[in-house]
Amino acid sequence: MTAELVRGQNHPLPDTRLEIRVSAGHPVVACATCSDAQGTVRDEWIAHPGAPTLSGVEVSRRATEAPRFTVDLDAVPEAVHQVNALLALPEGPGGPAHFGATAAPFVAVTGRDEAELASFTITGLVSETALVAVELYRRQGAWKVRAVGQGYEGGLAQLLADQGLTKALETAADIQGSAGTLRTPRAEPAQLRTSAADAAYIRPDMPRPDQPAPGPDATLPDGIASPGQQSGSTGPQQTPTPDAPPAPGGPIDYSHPRRQSVAPPPPPPAVPPAQPGQPAPPVAGDATGWSMEERLYNQIWGMFEDLARAVAAYRSAVDFAETRLDQELDQALSDPRSRIGGAGDAAREAARGKCEELTDRARQALDRDLAQLTAESAVVEPALPPAFARWDNPVWHAYRVPMEVPMAVRLGDLQLPESPELRIPLLVRLPLERGLWVDSGRTGSEVAMALDDAQLRRLAMDSAVAHASRLLAVYPPGDFSIHVIDPAGAAAASLAPLVESGALAGPPAAGAQGVSATLATLTQRVDLVTMAVRGGAADALPPDLDTGEQLLIVNDFPHGFDDRAVNQLRYLADEGPAVGVHLLMVADREDASAYGPVLDPLWRSLLRLTPVPDDHLADPWVRHAWTYEPLTVPAGSAVLRQVLDQMVAARRNWRR
Repeated sequence: MTAELVRGQNHPLPDTRLEIRVSAGHPVVACATCSDAQGTVRDEWIAHPGAPTLSGVEVSRRATEAPRFTVDLDAVPEAVHQVNALLALPEGPGGPAHFGATAAPFVAVTGRDEAELASFTITGLVSETALVAVELYRRQGAWKVRAVGQGYEGGLAQLLADQGLTKALETAADIQGSAGTLRTPRAEPAQLRTSAADAAYIRPDMPRPDQPAPGPDATLPDGIASPGQQSGSTGPQQTPTPDAPPAPGGPIDYSHPRRQSVAPPPPPPAVPPAQPGQPAPPVAGDATGWSMEERLYNQIWGMFEDLARAVAAYRSAVDFAETRLDQELDQALSDPRSRIGGAGDAAREAARGKCEELTDRARQALDRDLAQLTAESAVVEPALPPAFARWDNPVWHAYRVPMEVPMAVRLGDLQLPESPELRIPLLVRLPLERGLWVDSGRTGSEVAMALDDAQLRRLAMDSAVAHASRLLAVYPPGDFSIHVIDPAGAAAASLAPLVESGALAGPPAAGAQGVSATLATLTQRVDLVTMAVRGGAADALPPDLDTGEQLLIVNDFPHGFDDRAVNQLRYLADEGPAVGVHLLMVADREDASAYGPVLDPLWRSLLRLTPVPDDHLADPWVRHAWTYEPLTVPAGSAVLRQVLDQMVAARRNWRR
């Protein structure tokens, strides 16, 4: 699957032989520069149409609407740590004056097998005439691609000067001269030229209804993603700019210079025809979305809403029937003549009969809806990807290391008392916007009351390890790391799969010293990344800083924590998710009661989960109390260890 990047986002590159394909809708000049670890670009480290090749990099030899960069990262000089893909508008009449007057350029990075690895639609350009589209950079021995999209109003000369070239002006002039000037496209027969009389009253921004507007071929060039693969790109378009009128005698393009058309997403799978009098059979992915994953995500939330509405309607009908029964009984008893004798008994029986009839009709409607949702669930569950599937789903036995982050991850199941056998997946969007808290204390559920404290703590830690392993498995190798704080070493048995497989970033931190060191390291990372993001200086981060997502598992809180460590933990809970540091607390709130209300913001900031089924998730929409059921690894199954081993092996192969 293709990773659709936004400005500043990076993505790992599993291949070293790549092709960067650009669709601009108008001719652009493609250049590439290389820089060392200090960001210095040497004069000989630049490829352009006049000198299209250098060691490991080749660019298009002329200005074109679909330039390509061919890159072999194994062949670039050892001193090169970054390869920049540059785009510039050709100088000459007939072309757009700046990128803001054109369709947004679209960049796709493909691998050795022509599979698209990442894409980037460069939006938000206004007066820029040159830009850095993407950069390939080396980090900790592995290569990544970063979406840059940084533009320069001063053109290619300003861009090259910003990269440190001493003769930027002369180099830019040579590049523009070697690329050739932009020519006005020849008019097709159907694109009638304007006569002298037409010119008296027709302007380029005033369309004439009897003259067809010219338009280029709408077919996408080879290698450009379809609308279902990228949402922001359009096909090649020839659009004028208000600052550059058409050449004399050339065709007039009446299309709006800023209007872009985005094709709708592909339709969902076709539903088989239904039998007469029967509802249509359910189909997995029967929802809107640009990908099958997005369709399944939307379909699952549609099932959640349908179940909530159906149960709400049933409860409302039952409440109405009972309220009406009470009113009719009160009315019957208020008349002294009906308190005794057959008339009173008949009135009471009639009221109860009406109540039962209304309740039965409501239950029939609910059963019909539940049957439809159950059938849909039976179709959707086998079609779910690993991130959405239970641990007993066969999809985990065919697990492959992902190349991009999924939309969401499944943390458990939700159910209501009216339909305990129908479970709706609890999906949480990625990256996580808040931390997680697995409550190891005694809750009000019957299952929790039947267990002792040691069993609850063991189940809570097992559940936390399963959540952490799932998060690690759905991220690309090296993009997600797990740290553990276990002050007393009480979770050694539960942590065995993570420790023995080598999935942890380091051994579990024990004792007060280990707690302090781990929190200090993650706090420093949050500080550095936050300052870099707010200051727009992401490139200034230390080269050895791991910019991937980080998960900190904390067991037996607040054991081993002093006041400073507690403040650091609260800081990570508040500021960490915005820069990729997340908490997974395994704790009993009663153990931290000595802190009083100081920790109330911490608990409220975390999503509370339980190791056993519990109805603690409130739905403010219809006022339901949903029962949460955690995902457990089947007894005796080795699927968790197999997944962890594959992830660790992939991380080693990618040297990450």
